Amino acid sequence: MKRQIITTGDGSKTIQIEEWNEQYHSVHGAIQEAKHVFLKHGLHYFLDQGQVVNDGGKTLSQNVSILEIGFGTGLNAFLTLLESRSNNLLIDYVGIEAYPVSETEILELNYPDQLQSKKGSDLYERLHQVSWEKPHLITSGFQLTKIQKFFHQITFKETFDIIYFDAFGSRVQPELWTESIFEIMFLALKSGGVLVTYSAKGSVRRAMLAVGFLVEKLPGPPGKREMLRAVKPFS
Repeated sequence: MKRQIITTGDGSKTIQIEEWNEQYHSVHGAIQEAKHVFLKHGLHYFLDQGQVVNDGGKTLSQNVSILEIGFGTGLNAFLTLLESRSNNLLIDYVGIEAYPVSETEILELNYPDQLQSKKGSDLYERLHQVSWEKPHLITSGFQLTKIQKFFHQITFKETFDIIYFDAFGSRVQPELWTESIFEIMFLALKSGGVLVTYSAKGSVRRAMLAVGFLVEKLPGPPGKREMLRAVKPFS
């Protein structure tokens, strides 16, 4: 399928699959969508639930485990890495991707420049340069493991605090938004764990509810009215 790099509404780029008329990120703004859906309503929400441990008034580094469904361009991982550097976090990040993005495409994306991140280009490139199927320490607070497999092959059990569910939309890949997939996600999360996604479709919400998630609709990023957050109840 033909792919091209396009510029989204906030100036950041993404990859478009022309045959599907589908993009890796929102055409209204790749970076602003990722920040709103995955950082604000995923990572920040989890951190705000009182998980941070204090020792004599001193806030300790917090360990957070994240599973990304659809590693793609690495934008969500890159933003999370930057967040770990500014918020004293120790993040163990696992990205699942069946079809890795090419090196040529990565070089055309402009996320470090758009974010005006010092050393950002080196860090972003390193996310893509490290080998698959093994953990790599990208910075002292961010460990990345990239795994090439299909989502239905995931077998993690009670491993992650947060899931970034960033698969292609159900319009083009409905099989990725079924009860069977969300059952895998439910099992992969620890009790109290959080799953966030840009989708707000009724069928997706019902699939989440059917496997045991507590689900809420939230305001979506620019250009989208709503999104979903699902929490695994404490057992």
